[in-house]
Amino acid sequence: MVAQVIKAARKAGRKIGICGQAPSDFPDFAKFLVKQGIDSISLNPDTVLSTTLAIIEQEKKLKRKVK
Repeated sequence: MVAQVIKAARKAGRKIGICGQAPSDFPDFAKFLVKQGIDSISLNPDTVLSTTLAIIEQEKKLKRKVK
């Protein structure tokens, strides 16, 4: 369902982001969100560094420009 919502937002030309616990607790979920094309992810302060590094790694795999 998450992938469907991201796809629908992108198709409509809208930005989409997520805030919540899951991307902070599960780096694989954060990577999944990046793979789907999410525009922003909010993280808990204690996971910002590790999750950001995982996201950068995923962006590089997808050959997207890291912002």
